[in-house]
Amino acid sequence: MTSKEFSQLIENISSKISKIQQNFDDYQKEFFPERSPQFFCLELNGEAGELANLEKKKWKGREVSDDKIADEAADVFIAIMNYANSRGINLERAILNKLKIIETIRQERADQGLKY
Repeated sequence: MTSKEFSQLIENISSKISKIQQNFDDYQKEFFPERSPQFFCLELNGEAGELANLEKKKWKGREVSDDKIADEAADVFIAIMNYANSRGINLERAILNKLKIIETIRQERADQGLKY
């Protein structure tokens, strides 16, 4: 990824994630009962586990549809949105902070001829 592409990634996150997160929060509050952060954390781990089980089946050579994997990935995304909202986590800020850390480490390693 070029530095221009990385800048585009940062710009996209900055312009979209907060709105998406707010829309999820509005939807959750309007149509579903209030739940604790612990509930959403457990839900997130359950959904991630279901996705992991599908990947394990594929790894073992079993047939798993791409639609089923996409469905579980969507469940994980929704669960992380709900968890972050229940904890008051600003995902835009958290993601941007984490990407800056990752990019700094990646660049330092690249300068040493190492891969991240």
